[in-house]
Amino acid sequence: MDFKLLIEKAWKLTISYIVPLILMTLVMFIVSFITFGILAPVTMAGYMHAILRMIREGREPRVQDVFSQMRLFLPLFLLGLVIAFVIMIGFMLLVLPGILAVLAVAFCMLYVLPLMTDKGMGVMEAVKESFRMSTSGNIVDQIVIVVIYLGLSVVGGSVFIGWLFTQPFATVFLMLAYEEKVAKSLKTETASAPMGE
Repeated sequence: MDFKLLIEKAWKLTISYIVPLILMTLVMFIVSFITFGILAPVTMAGYMHAILRMIREGREPRVQDVFSQMRLFLPLFLLGLVIAFVIMIGFMLLVLPGILAVLAVAFCMLYVLPLMTDKGMGVMEAVKESFRMSTSGNIVDQIVIVVIYLGLSVVGGSVFIGWLFTQPFATVFLMLAYEEKVAKSLKTETASAPMGE
């Protein structure tokens, strides 16, 4: 992957749509905060889907997009509980297993939300496909994607105003990387398909 090109493209797109992206990010934060994080996964799913449409169609994101994937509330809520339980067990054992659990989840499940909203996959199917996308091809590329995405989110998260700018940028970058991985998967499938198909 050409990360320099991805970052430049992510920056240009973020700047082009900065006002609606900031408004959408602010609403996502407020809803997540008010609901004690219960609606965080489903609002993030709507947020990512809106950004994916922005990249593909040039469609301006709207605040109501944050609520566009409410049909996924229950499966994402249950998935969130499982992930929280695994991470909690890791931290109960020792701090290091907890950190490793967080990193493993971030590495392997980074594409679950876009796969569920973009491809209409169920939770387990999306988890398996996200794992496949994360571990196939160049593993170093996936590590760099995780580091950049989490780095931007965490660094921005240290100051709320900063997060309003870095979260959209980080998510645009992630969705561009997702698009590239999906395109590569399609090329591989097409190349490996028998001639008669």
